[in-house]
Amino acid sequence: MQNLSTIRSSSSVAVSHPPTAQQDTSLALALTAIQAADDRKGGDIILLRVTEVSLLADYFVLVTGYSKAQVRAIAGAVADKVQDEQLRAPIHTEGMAESTWVLQDYGDVIVHVLMPHEREFYNLEAFWGHAERIDFQPLLER
Repeated sequence: MQNLSTIRSSSSVAVSHPPTAQQDTSLALALTAIQAADDRKGGDIILLRVTEVSLLADYFVLVTGYSKAQVRAIAGAVADKVQDEQLRAPIHTEGMAESTWVLQDYGDVIVHVLMPHEREFYNLEAFWGHAERIDFQPLLER
């Protein structure tokens, strides 16, 4: 299981265009979700900037949970921390009952918490491979 202290993605790139005010807000929400997922020992956390390639959102946060209980705990921690720090609740949450893939839609940020099998099978990183992968570690250290 990896957490933020062990994640160092060599393929990550920095944001190439200056973010707009909306994207700054979106990025802050995404970073809050990442911190919450890391607090619950979420693994292989990836931040994708999809604003240039999708109308769905500005950012996707992808997280692996290693049991159904952990997937639920990560999703709950994300919802709580985003509510406390960003004063936002998800517009829609899907998958809590099955807890193999929980999707939390905040409009500008979509958080995906997946079990390893679902993460490998759906391979969102490859599907959204043309999206910009953000090295979020330096952003969290600010």
